[in-house]
Amino acid sequence: MSPALPIDIRSQHCWLSPERCLFWEEERTLILTDLHFGKTGHFRKAGIPVPPQVYLEDLHRLMMQVQYFQPETIIITGDLFHSRENLEHALFARWKETIPTKDVHLVRGNHDILSLSSYADMGIEVHEQSYLRPPFLFAHDPDWKPSDDLGHYRVSGHIHPGIRLSGIGKQSLRFPCFHFSAEQVVLPAFSKFTGLALVTPRKGDMVYAVIPNDPRKGETGAVIKIH
Repeated sequence: MSPALPIDIRSQHCWLSPERCLFWEEERTLILTDLHFGKTGHFRKAGIPVPPQVYLEDLHRLMMQVQYFQPETIIITGDLFHSRENLEHALFARWKETIPTKDVHLVRGNHDILSLSSYADMGIEVHEQSYLRPPFLFAHDPDWKPSDDLGHYRVSGHIHPGIRLSGIGKQSLRFPCFHFSAEQVVLPAFSKFTGLALVTPRKGDMVYAVIPNDPRKGETGAVIKIH
């Protein structure tokens, strides 16, 4: 697996993974967002021929991240599942039973429509709007702020941030990215079966592009600061 990139956030040591997640070293916590598990099955039920390998690849990537970082806790900032229960949900539930990480938190996203009992059966603790773990405040929507904002650094998802990189001859490529501002970081969607919302960095922002691996060319993925 490609090495993660170290970064300090509010005096905490973190790692940006090329597999679109963040690892918080002090708390041994893996943080990710917008997995949208079940989306490919949802599309197939609607008659859209999406191969199941898309979902299996995402699940395999998650397994590799758990094996690599050995987290004690997993925090998901929304959209773990895409829709109502299907076979892909059941596969995830069986997979979760096999991992050593039992402390899993989900901040409910707009796609997380399962009942609380369904999440409880999988050993997932659900938080309706945010989950506070100082110095971080985990939420789904980057625009959401608590009424009693105490200045915690927010970690969110939802928008699937991306950045456009231009090259010679007016060529350009779009990549998922981590978008840091003074008050929060918006994580890239973990799922590869999502679109991108291009971000426009402001002065003082930092953007790290996630460059995918290409085994055919012998290239490994990387996280690169581009702003």
